[in-house]
Amino acid sequence: MTLLDVENLWVQFPTRQGVFDAVRGVSFTLGKERLGIVGESGSGKSMTGRAILRLIRPPGIVRADRIALEGVDLLGMTEKEMRAVRGQRISMVMQDPKFSLNPVMTIGDQLIEAYRLANKSDRKGAKQAALDALASVSIRDGERVMRAYPHEMSGGMGQRIMIAMMLIPGPQILIADEPTSALDVSVQRQVLAIMDDLVTSRGMGLIFISHDLNLVADFCDRVLIMYAGRVVEVCRADRLHEATHPYTRGLLNSLPRLDEPRERLSVLKRDPAWSEAPGVSGRI
Repeated sequence: MTLLDVENLWVQFPTRQGVFDAVRGVSFTLGKERLGIVGESGSGKSMTGRAILRLIRPPGIVRADRIALEGVDLLGMTEKEMRAVRGQRISMVMQDPKFSLNPVMTIGDQLIEAYRLANKSDRKGAKQAALDALASVSIRDGERVMRAYPHEMSGGMGQRIMIAMMLIPGPQILIADEPTSALDVSVQRQVLAIMDDLVTSRGMGLIFISHDLNLVADFCDRVLIMYAGRVVEVCRADRLHEATHPYTRGLLNSLPRLDEPRERLSVLKRDPAWSEAPGVSGRI
């Protein structure tokens, strides 16, 4: 079942030197799966996620042949209609999400507000739903966390709280923009396990944006590799280390591996032809 269909997506920004293409002709579909999008900083990964939710502010321009959520075109929606999609049907966890929380409101007030925006409920019912959401992301002492402010939470707790907030409305799709980049390895694994369990149990689609190829290969089902705003290769995550595009090979060779120790890691050598070659479709 296809939840999201993106065809020929472009994101452009006018500059004094001309129009800059941040995302160039990206196409892919998302089912009830974990889809990874990887690439260097500036490759267009985050812009792709934001463009799906129409979060690119003017003078940025988003255009596409099709961005459809279960067959309904998002580009044809009014801003009011899009507000019913954002958070309700597609949620996005931003990079370093702890800083997306309001620093002057308690965590409980923010979770309750998120629930009441999505559901008609009194404050008591919303509070219990917020506690249930915290429990779903393995936060045991929910009452204490509800009374706390964001700055009192560790990085891992902040990540879990934001994931809980994004999942309160029961979205069909979760876009996670490098949600584990600021965490140590043990906490990283805990957050990934929580996301994996939620996606599996709720039948959601997940777009997992990251620069960590090993993490994506281990966690996702399919991977899109982006370079200079385009998708240059699509492969199964468990076969990422068998990728053939020279850019992907260069990224993989620049990573340390315990099974293949080397004195020096390779340095990625870019070919100008990569940015001019036609993009690859990730549509199924």
